[in-house]
Amino acid sequence: MQKKIATVKTLLDALPFIKEFRKEIVVIKYGGSAQTSSKLKEKFAEDILLMYLVGIKPVIVHGGGSKITEMLDALKIKTEFIEGQRVTTKEVMRIAEMILSGEINKEIVSLLNSHGAKAIGVSGKDAHFISAKPKNFEKWGLTGNITNVKPDVVNNLIAEGFIPVIAPIAAGEEMGHPGLNINADLCASYVAKAIGANKIIFLTDTAGVLNDDKELLDTLTKKQVEALKNDGTIHGGMVPKVDACLEAIDGGVQKAHIIDGRIEHSMLLELFTSDGVGTQILK
Repeated sequence: MQKKIATVKTLLDALPFIKEFRKEIVVIKYGGSAQTSSKLKEKFAEDILLMYLVGIKPVIVHGGGSKITEMLDALKIKTEFIEGQRVTTKEVMRIAEMILSGEINKEIVSLLNSHGAKAIGVSGKDAHFISAKPKNFEKWGLTGNITNVKPDVVNNLIAEGFIPVIAPIAAGEEMGHPGLNINADLCASYVAKAIGANKIIFLTDTAGVLNDDKELLDTLTKKQVEALKNDGTIHGGMVPKVDACLEAIDGGVQKAHIIDGRIEHSMLLELFTSDGVGTQILK
């Protein structure tokens, strides 16, 4: 009986947060171990379904760099990174789109639908809802910077009760363009601010933002983030994560969260508990 009472108490503790976020849009950047572990994939699908059923409107943006590299290696196509970003030749772009828009996107959609959700997959090329231009063609090829997001495409899907699952491929600005490969973190941020999301959550393979003693910093402001970047506390792969958070915050998103996707049900713990499990970034 005590176990049953504890279960009810947990549900009641979550009630204020369910009330707060009901009918709000939450963008989730899905990547890291959460996207590659079979067990964590199932937990992710369960979390999204629960969010959906209590009235939250989830929108998923996914990455897939490791699978792109795996396929390029299998096809013996050279792949190169400069400053942490993939150089996207036309040949690499074809493979990136095949893996992101085809294999990965449809796998996520199928997983969610098999759990009882109502998911639909799109890329930025669909209705040209994400447009971009090359970041620096001479240096990175068809790696792009987003120039425009049409919010109506995603908002219409949400209004019809769908969970949009977005592959980070953008349309070029001229007819017949092969498309552009977009950093998934920044794609999530641009989508979040365009559609008026309340929150954006980045699933990563770290606990969140850590200080020099490897302790979790649970709440940071924009000013604090900039200071930690300047003194080197935030460095390496965490820099683009926090930059994506700041991009979303500057665009009107209320809070950005960097959480550990290796923890089962980490999204629910972050959304529906007082303590949370990662780092939240505020204005």
